Amino acid sequence: MLDVRRLRILQHLAAYGTVAATADALHLTAPAVSQHLAALQKEAGTPVVEKHGRTLRLTAAGELLVAHTEVILAELAAAESGLAAMKGGRRGTVRISAFASAARTLVPPLFERLTGTDPAPDNGTGAARDLSLRLSVQEPDEALDELHKRSTDLALVHSYTVLPRSVPAAWEQTVLMEEPVLLALHPDRAGLEGLAAGQPADLSRLAHLPWLTPGPETSCYEMIQRACGAAGFVPDIRASSSDFSVLTALAAADAGAVLVPRMALPDHTAPLSLHPLVRPVSRTVFTVSRAGTGKHPDLRAVLDLLHETATALDDRTAGRPDRPR
Repeated sequence: MLDVRRLRILQHLAAYGTVAATADALHLTAPAVSQHLAALQKEAGTPVVEKHGRTLRLTAAGELLVAHTEVILAELAAAESGLAAMKGGRRGTVRISAFASAARTLVPPLFERLTGTDPAPDNGTGAARDLSLRLSVQEPDEALDELHKRSTDLALVHSYTVLPRSVPAAWEQTVLMEEPVLLALHPDRAGLEGLAAGQPADLSRLAHLPWLTPGPETSCYEMIQRACGAAGFVPDIRASSSDFSVLTALAAADAGAVLVPRMALPDHTAPLSLHPLVRPVSRTVFTVSRAGTGKHPDLRAVLDLLHETATALDDRTAGRPDRPR
């Protein structure tokens, strides 16, 4: 009979890539991991890993076992969630990995509501004030990788209409909101381009402008490249920063144009002229958790409050792309 503990080690090896990293993640020694893998091969009756240079890689049998292990671990997680719900929750720790603008706008209310700093009642959400939160700010790809490695419990990620993002079908997803990507310009520059406040902008007519973009390591950079490419040009990038407050400040100084998701607009900037796009680009913000974990009361409390916060934010900003910032 296959040992679930050893299957879990194999799953971690698939996620982390090396015996040393797997041992660190599971708080084991590297020899102990190797011994468990050797025992698993005996149980399986066929090699599950093979040497590849100085590392190990999964055989076809190993990949098959990992696929089934994901299902087994999901069922165990669902059972644990059900038991926790019956007992009213364990009031433990929820680890969140979120991209920067979500960490700035959606996550702070969680700390207010879930860590005891907000004196208001929970308004029926069932939120527990003694729940502990741990936040890591990461790009969506890194957040999903942490979820795969079981180093986080909830990934707060995004995708664009021009840049879809795939996640394992078995994982649990919840859409929080959809927001437009806006063109931000200095008001005088917008006037020179014939754009009234809030008027939709045709990117194909703005190819001559200098552009301000996030760093190439971000998906937002790729979104801008694709949006401009669809309009028939490669943007002339004059400044690069992964902080949208920097980019919008530069746009307000007439240093160039920037495409910015609505939620990434900073609360206070110099005046900007904001425009939806003639060929709309939107960003979907959603949560991802491992299969079987979404009904755990601790994670459920976080998900409910995230949805509440996102809905309130969407209601405040929807239909007002030209609002003063």
